Amino acid sequence: MSYRNPAPTVDIIIELVDRPHRPIVLIERHNPPLGWAIPGGFVDYGESVEVAARREAQEETGLQVELIEQFLVYSDPSRDKRQHTLSIVFLATATGEPKAGDDAKSVGMFESWRVPGNLCFDHDRILRDYWQYRHYGIRPRLG
Repeated sequence: MSYRNPAPTVDIIIELVDRPHRPIVLIERHNPPLGWAIPGGFVDYGESVEVAARREAQEETGLQVELIEQFLVYSDPSRDKRQHTLSIVFLATATGEPKAGDDAKSVGMFESWRVPGNLCFDHDRILRDYWQYRHYGIRPRLG
């Protein structure tokens, strides 16, 4: 019998704590689906999700991040049109100047009132949940 399982991914919401209003870092994707996204990617075989999160953040933004907490897991089968993925989302902090790398065409820093509208995957939902948590301390409801 052959099993098909969702692919594990990580997304890292990086707050730049050395800037006013602690903006978050988003990347503009170089590969389809095109648009803006939370930095992240696939977990490699034999890699923990924490190591994957630090690696993906560094590869895509050039930043060394400190993981603060595991925020939530997003697993809607339609969240990525390419395949069924589940994303473990981390909240992290960093300082310094982000630089686009790996499959990031560009990188940007955004406050809650300036987030671009063309977000990939389910990142609009993730960021809505994050801003509600950050500004009001309210965690998203499960399911």
